Amino acid sequence: MTIDKSLRTRKGIVRARNVLTRAERIEKLMQQDRWTKEDGPFSLPKVRVYKIVVKKKKKKKGEEETAAAGAAPTASAAAKTKKK
Repeated sequence: MTIDKSLRTRKGIVRARNVLTRAERIEKLMQQDRWTKEDGPFSLPKVRVYKIVVKKKKKKKGEEETAAAGAAPTASAAAKTKKK
């Protein structure tokens, strides 16, 4: 079954996949020296798929203070100050 054009993402799949294609499995096995061309493409051993986790960068203290000082007051905060 195909995916409708309106449901596709531009970059393809972004999340981590848990299934590799046969070519990807053979490539991983060759890197680990667990497969040779004489073994054949069928009955391949299992290959673990590692998920890559991207951590967010922490802001420095100086950057946090300038970001907080430069922020404009919200509309609700401005309305409260006018009422007083």
